[in-house]
Parts: sequence; structure tokens; C-alpha cells
Amino acid sequence: MCLLKIILALGVAAAPFWAQPAASTQVPGDLRAAAYYHFSMGHLYADLAAAHGYRGEYVLKAIEHYKLALKADPGASLPMEELSELYMQSGRLRDAVTEAEEMLRQNPDNLDARRLLGRIYTRLIGEAQQGRINEEMLRRATDQYRKITEKAPQDTDAWVMLGRLSRIGQNSVESEKAYQRALELDPRNEYALSGLATLYSDLGDSKRALEMWRRLSDADPNPRTLRALAAAHEQMRDYAAAAEAARRAAELAPKDSEIRRELAEYLLLSDKLDEALRLYQELAAADPKDAQLELRLSQIYRQKRDLKKAREAQERARALEPASLDIRYNDVNLLEAEGRTTEAIARLKDILEATAKKGYSASERGNRVILLERLGLLHRAAEQTALAVEVFQQMAQLDPDLSARAAAQIIDTYRQGKEFPKAEQEAEAAARKFPADRTTTLVRASLLADLGKSEQAVAEIRRLLDGKSDRETYLALAQVYDKARDYAAVARTLEEVEKRSLTSEEKETLYFMRGAMYEKLKKLSEAEAEFREVLRLSPDNASALNYLGYMLADANLRLQEAHQLISRAVQLEPYNGAFLDSLGWVLFRLGKLEDLFRLGKLEEAESYLRLALERVSRDPIVHDHLGDVYFERGKLREAITQWELSLKEWEASSRAEYDPAEVAKVQRKLEGAKVRLAKESSKPAPARR
Repeated sequence: MCLLKIILALGVAAAPFWAQPAASTQVPGDLRAAAYYHFSMGHLYADLAAAHGYRGEYVLKAIEHYKLALKADPGASLPMEELSELYMQSGRLRDAVTEAEEMLRQNPDNLDARRLLGRIYTRLIGEAQQGRINEEMLRRATDQYRKITEKAPQDTDAWVMLGRLSRIGQNSVESEKAYQRALELDPRNEYALSGLATLYSDLGDSKRALEMWRRLSDADPNPRTLRALAAAHEQMRDYAAAAEAARRAAELAPKDSEIRRELAEYLLLSDKLDEALRLYQELAAADPKDAQLELRLSQIYRQKRDLKKAREAQERARALEPASLDIRYNDVNLLEAEGRTTEAIARLKDILEATAKKGYSASERGNRVILLERLGLLHRAAEQTALAVEVFQQMAQLDPDLSARAAAQIIDTYRQGKEFPKAEQEAEAAARKFPADRTTTLVRASLLADLGKSEQAVAEIRRLLDGKSDRETYLALAQVYDKARDYAAVARTLEEVEKRSLTSEEKETLYFMRGAMYEKLKKLSEAEAEFREVLRLSPDNASALNYLGYMLADANLRLQEAHQLISRAVQLEPYNGAFLDSLGWVLFRLGKLEDLFRLGKLEEAESYLRLALERVSRDPIVHDHLGDVYFERGKLREAITQWELSLKEWEASSRAEYDPAEVAKVQRKLEGAKVRLAKESSKPAPARR
């Protein structure tokens, strides 16, 4: 008894092994005590064996006691686990296998011998995740556990092991059956629930995998199960639910920094920026040498439009890990947000040059494709059409599987650059080469609508309706009808979109498109109501703020409110060319009304419109607006130049964008300015005194 107390004091057995899930029936008290004693002694001798290089005497005594424990309680899981582990560590596998096989020859129903063989064979299978599987050991282990379940159908552990082995053998049907049988015997069995969840995840059935993790976390809400539940929610892209599960895990383990980091990440992904920021600040304060925490702070500040703090955090991250690709790439994104597109392009080119190789692994190729596509988009945003096309071509050369995506980007680049013949040529080539590709079909249809071929565009899009991605298809169809100025068809199509819009984000898109439709129909009150719905769902939707403000300013309505709306949009996106144009235009309108502040407003309007042209130099409306400002300020020559540029860009526009009424209006202003300039130029100069 004293020896047993010593063993317990040493922490040899923290819990009775018969409390573990096992196949054994109720064990009488005296046998249970004997089993516990022999297991404790076996554990003690196993520890001594490990401490002394697995000396024979300690190993033999440990084996003897484990066997006696199993004799007292056949099928107990923990003694069997430790016995098989001892055989492995002491290099006695051959002895163990020989002994177990001899026991089976004498008695084929000796399940403990089968359990021992099953465990040993399982240990010899290898690493499934690394692709190193010993198929013979897998077959032998599976065979032993199958026979155990036949002889002992109530053995939950055996069913769980059979489920694991079948999954390793990629027999998902048998694996699911085994796990389900284990859950019939023990509905709260952690290993069966987690195994089944993993199996469903492997099969791509995220919904059923999530249900298993939910059942497990409900049955045993500990940090491990809650983290698994959070990860399952992440797979379903339900980041808010993932954050809630991670929050519960963090409450149970408040000092676990890894869980807190996961929670911060889920908060960031679920757009809970303030909560994520506070948590990352706490983590960074506790570990000021962790560059990844500073990187996350920079990303959050950038999303919150606090570019000064974003830059400060970025510089701290770069000082800690100057070679980190993630940190260098974040600098690219931050430079773009700061309006420094040329520097962003140069920085991204540096990354591509530094990581260039003759050959790439699959993951390296994937990362490089992302960088190339990003560079192409930056060139396109900077109105560098030829350079953007060249980069997208490199992307296709690097990964031919992405040729269709690259083709779609090239078509869209030529379209946005107003090089419509080249865009059409690329679109026709893509249609022949990728006839079934959805993305190239949609981009081609959009181009056809730009070219005035709306009926063909509608036919192209309608054949994509398949019951799977119909919401996106109807959105594209509405945009084609919008380019054709068929607003009745736009309204009907948006009704189809509305039926399929479930989330707040989806409804925002619907309300925005409907608001734009009403604005073009000159139904301003209905348009405003739709944009107000967008802002109700998302108060910081910069596009809705700008559109509503510009609509009011263009109609000369509630100019102070329009100014506030547009100013907020520019605050959110200070380098957006369209927003800068709107701000310049509303200031022009205000300048015409407020005589006292007229000159100041017009100067400010000119400043913003010039900034807008740095971003969107080929927009005829911005040139027209700047011409109006120059004319109002008496700068006739400058006004004439801007109106001539406006007409030039109108002529280069697509048929869908071309607005005869706007062109006629600019033409009248241009002619009037030329007449006035001629009159002023013909006046005699004042006499000199």
C-alpha cells in the first residue's frame, strides 16, 4: 500500500485507466484494484526503463505488470497503449509480434493479442500527411481492428481506430461507417466526432464537418475543441462565428497567446476592426519583437484609413524583418493607398526581381502569379495599358492553367484603355480558345455591350444561367442592359438579383445598382432612397456616399449636404479620381452660389479637378468640369483646352458610354468660349499714359 501511495504521489497515473473508453465490461472491485496496481507498477518500470536506456530487467518487469493489468481488465485501453509503446521504444517489436501471433494461434478470439498487433502495425504505417505509407502495415492493422469489431461489436475504441485506418486508406465509405458506429455506442466520443469531422472536411463537405465540431465542442467545450470549431467556421467563411468560438476558447485559456492571435485574426476577417486592433495592440505590447503583429497593425490602420499610423507600424515591421515578403508586399499596398502608385509599382517589381528563379515549386508559382496579377492591375490603374498587358501575358506563360484568367484581364485592360479594336481581337481569340470559361465569357459580353452589340452580349450571358451562380450572372446581365440604356430590362433583372440576395453585402450591391438606374431615369427621390439603404447597411460605403453627393450636386440640390457626403467619400478614399472630380464639381457649384467665398471655392475646385486628372486623365467629364471652372475664373484659353480634350475623349469612348447630349453641350461651350476669346483678343489695348 505504501508503494502505491508513492506511485500516486509521483503522478504515475493521474486517472484510473478503466475510466478511459474501453471495450471491457464492468470490472469487479478486487480485479479493478489489481488492474490499477499492476498498471501503476508497469508505468513505473517503463519510466525506469526509459531513464536507463531500456535495460532488460526494467523492460521485462514493465511488460509483466502491463500483461497482468490486462488480465485483470481485458480490453482496457491505457495499459494496451503503454505496452505497445514500450515494445516500440525498447526495440522488441519482433518479440511482441511473435508472442501475439502465437497467442492467436492458440486462441483466435484473444482480442488483447489482436489489439496489441493492431497498435504495433498502426505505428509502423508511416506518415500519411507526408505521403509515406506502408501499405502492408496499413492492411494488417485494418485487418486486426476489423476482426476485433466482429468479435466485440461494442468496442468503441476499435471502431474509432477502424475509422482512422479506413480514412488513411482513402476508403471514405468504410471510414464513415466505422465512425458512425462508434457514435452510436458513445454519442459524445471525442475521437469519433473529430475523426468524422476531419473525414467530412477531406471530402469537401464543410457543412457536415462543422456540425461534428459543433457537437464535439458542445459535449466538451475546451480550448482545443473550440479552436477546431472556429477553424471549421473559417472553412465556411463564417468569420463572425469563428471569432465567437475563438473568443470562448480565449476565455477558457486567457494566457494562451496563440488562441488570442487566432481570435484577433478572425475579428479582422469579420471586419470587426476596432476589436481586432485592440487585441493586436495588446499582443504587440507583450511581444514587441514580433514583426507579424506589427504587420497586422499596419493592415488594420490601412483599412481604417489611418495611413499615418499604418506607415508607422509598417516601418516597425520592416525594421524587425526587412526580408519578409509579406511585409514587403504590404508596403506595396500601403503605397497605393497613399496615392504613390508609381512607387508601389517599383516596389513590386523589386520583389519580383528578388524572387525570380529558373524553376518554381507549385506554391512558389502560385505566389508569383498573385504578384504578377497585382502588378498588372497597378499598371492598369496608372493608365499604363501596354505594360499591364505585358505583365498579364507573363502570368499566362508562368502558369498555362491560368491562361483564361490572364486573357480576361488583357481584354478588360484594353477596354479600360479605350483600345477597343485590340480588346475585341483578344475577346474573339479567347472565345475560340476558352469557349466554356465563365470569366472570359462575362468580360467578352461586357465588351460587346460597350461596342453596341447588346443583343449578342445578352445571349452570351444568358447561356451562363445554370442554377449555381445565377445571382452573379443576373448582375452581369443588368450591367449589359444598363449599357444599352434599357432600364426596364435593368429593373426586371434586378428583381431576379433581389430574389438571390441574402447577405447585407449582397443587398448593398442590389440597392446601389437600383439607385444608379433611377438616377439615369432622372427619378432622383427614388435613387436617393436606394442609396440611403446602402448607407444604412454600410455607413462607410464610399461609392454610395460619392454617387449620392454627386447626384445632388449635379442637380444643384442641397449643395452643403452634397459637399459633406462627397468629402466623407474622399476622406475614405483620398486618391480616388472619380471622388476627387465630385468634390471639385460640388465646390464649383458652391462657388457660383456663394459670392462672398466665390474665388476661394473656385480655386479649391480647380485644385481637386487637377488632382482627379492625375488619376483619370481620359475621363471626358472631368475635363469638362475643369473647363467650366477655368471659364468661370476667366481663363478662356485653359477652358478651351479642357473642352477640346473632353471632346477628344468622348470620341474615343465606347458606343455605350458616348452621350450625344453631353457632347453637344461641351461643343456649344467650346464654340462660345472661342467666340468670346476672339472678341477679347480683337479689342484695342488700353492707351498708355
